[in-house]
Amino acid sequence: MEKNFKEDKDFKYVEIGEGQPIIILHGLMGGLSNFAGVAEFFPKQGYKVIIPELPIYELPLLKTNVKSFSDYLKSFLTVKEIDNAILLGNSLGGHISLVFAKNHPELVKGLVLAGSSGLYENSMGESYPKRGDYGYIQSKAQEVFYNPEVATKEIVDEVFEVVNDRNKLIRTLAIAKSAIRHNMAKDLPSMNIPTGIIWGENDIVTPPNVAEEFNKLLPDSDLYWLKECGHAPMMEHPDLFNEKLLNWLKKRNF
Repeated sequence: MEKNFKEDKDFKYVEIGEGQPIIILHGLMGGLSNFAGVAEFFPKQGYKVIIPELPIYELPLLKTNVKSFSDYLKSFLTVKEIDNAILLGNSLGGHISLVFAKNHPELVKGLVLAGSSGLYENSMGESYPKRGDYGYIQSKAQEVFYNPEVATKEIVDEVFEVVNDRNKLIRTLAIAKSAIRHNMAKDLPSMNIPTGIIWGENDIVTPPNVAEEFNKLLPDSDLYWLKECGHAPMMEHPDLFNEKLLNWLKKRNF
């Protein structure tokens, strides 16, 4: 997807296709490439896929939190002149989508959550006690997926680099703590935005009961399960994820 990178003002993003915009928000340890399957498939279905690169490691430490990323998204949509976004977020990206939708419901047409934080999640551990141990980091990266082989050497190398970079590690921990503090349970019942919840049955980061709780608390939501699937369904089962998402979009006439 590198060749599709665009830059506008202070924003760097991928934009592919024309039509109803789907804004994709990546997770804390996930990059734009995690959504390669979505970016390839949905422009062929008449959608515009836009994936902004979130400033995970660029903001001042005091602003490295979920609320600031929501504000960043607001600025990005303003620059892009988008007021009818479908927000698709995985993990932290889902949490950012929820905070944004709560604060700016008039700009959101629909939400799609996959392994979203916002209620509860298991992190890799607050202190990363063995962050210099490549084998330990590899095992933690593999736990994200039902099939550990999805955690390629490239993915493990990226995580290893992050947790061994002091600046990135401090911000990673700050974001994780921010996500825990910013629990959405009390906000969700008043959010009447159509929401598709696509979840791995074997997710151990945000376990299945989290998806069920989202479905219970959000007034207008649909829940879809993916078997033999962990925390990143769009990576582990990209074709099935796309099928579930397309079915939901059609159901909602989006």
